[in-house]
Amino acid sequence: MQPSVRLDHRQQQTLSPRLQHAVRLLQMSSLDFVHELHEVVGRNPFLEQDEAEPEDGDVAAVVSAVGVPAALVASEPGLTTVAEELADAPAAAAEPDTAQAESFDPMTDSAPDNERDTWLNDGSTPSRHGDDGQIGALDLVPWRAGLRAHLHSQLNVLQLPLRDLILAKAIVESLDDDGYLRQPLSDLLSDTGLEPAPDEQELQVALRRVQSLEPAGVGARSVAECLLLQLPAIDCPQMRETARVIITDHLESLAAKDVPRLAQRLHTTQAHIEAVCHRIRRLDPRPGWRFDSTHTQYVTPDVVVKKVRGQWTATLNPAVVPRVRINQVYAELFQRHRASQHTELAAHLQEARWTLRNVEQRFVTILSVAQAIIKRQKRFFELGPMAMKPLGLKEIAQETGMHESTVSRVTNNKFMSTPLGVFELKYFFSRAMTSTSGNSYSGTAIRGLIKDMIGEEDCHCPLSDAQIAQLLAQQGLVVARRTVTKYRQALRIDPVDRRRVHA
Repeated sequence: MQPSVRLDHRQQQTLSPRLQHAVRLLQMSSLDFVHELHEVVGRNPFLEQDEAEPEDGDVAAVVSAVGVPAALVASEPGLTTVAEELADAPAAAAEPDTAQAESFDPMTDSAPDNERDTWLNDGSTPSRHGDDGQIGALDLVPWRAGLRAHLHSQLNVLQLPLRDLILAKAIVESLDDDGYLRQPLSDLLSDTGLEPAPDEQELQVALRRVQSLEPAGVGARSVAECLLLQLPAIDCPQMRETARVIITDHLESLAAKDVPRLAQRLHTTQAHIEAVCHRIRRLDPRPGWRFDSTHTQYVTPDVVVKKVRGQWTATLNPAVVPRVRINQVYAELFQRHRASQHTELAAHLQEARWTLRNVEQRFVTILSVAQAIIKRQKRFFELGPMAMKPLGLKEIAQETGMHESTVSRVTNNKFMSTPLGVFELKYFFSRAMTSTSGNSYSGTAIRGLIKDMIGEEDCHCPLSDAQIAQLLAQQGLVVARRTVTKYRQALRIDPVDRRRVHA
């Protein structure tokens, strides 16, 4: 075989760096997009932020400022009504604060200086005053104690010998975020640094002391022990004793909500067992969570949907639209001295122009897709999820003149605020299913029907997945039993055995 040189002509499509950057910005969520834009503004001298605030009374701005917890997405109704009420809340709440300030002002009262300093100091952190002697902004930020700090503050008030205090604090530092002691007590023998080393009995006493602190259930080594530590909160002695037996010996039956078996084993009525189980479920299996320092994740809608003059319209949320512009002073100075070699500044100016075009293109695309979705799903906004029509990416792509991949990127991590709640744009897409009459329906409508059926069922005789499938078939909707199970699990609804309430 002899080596040879061959020339082939091929035609292929490649994405330029500018187009790749635009595509990446398009598929970002609002939070990631704002973060990316802030980084660009920080390093580009030709970009600046416009600090103008949205107009007062703008309901869309209020909705975006308040946000919606991520756990309530596609489940919380009446968002617009709540936002409108919140828009008027600050004005109504200002009067009591003003009246209270007029009745007593520690800054102007004739108290001695040391009392004034005590008033300003919360006792835990020093006050941070500005140059003019006024209270700083950080003084107004509430401080939230974590679980360990909360337990340490209780131990510090107890009159304990130093050795006992050190052992109790060592156990507190070994607790996890749930408030449980996951490691054996023997592992703490070498961690205390005490001489002589504490024995097992001393550690048991220290553990009991920690378990006596608030919140009840802290310091437990298992779920059963955590619940047992909270039993003193049950006032009725008979119910408290039954709960102790259930937690100690029949925890699995409690988790399975097997009331008949519990009633048979404990030789009592099902009504009594049902009441005791209901009281046990009110206990907190994770007492440390209430002191969790993590904040709730909020979703800010990109688009706000309203009905204006009988027509559903979509508008961009002002809070997610960045107020970025080119600094005209720097741009004009660069144009005047363009003859000199400033390649780096020229690259920054080009990047600034591309950034503004990408920002404009992003929101124009999002608004166009949202408006097309509203046009196809009008009945959903009028009647709810059961009126959802089947919808595919191809239909929206044809409506907007975009590619399906572009529509897919737009619907990813983008949210729409409606009078029915906040939904991800992907929520409005579902495959078509055909009924016995030949009509098509969406999976979202089926999930809505299943939710309504279970909501209206007899709690003493709930519907099984097979029975729900039969009821749907009677309405001409042929759905397999395993599909009903999948939809029920997606709705986070318990199976039939756990929904049954015994008389």
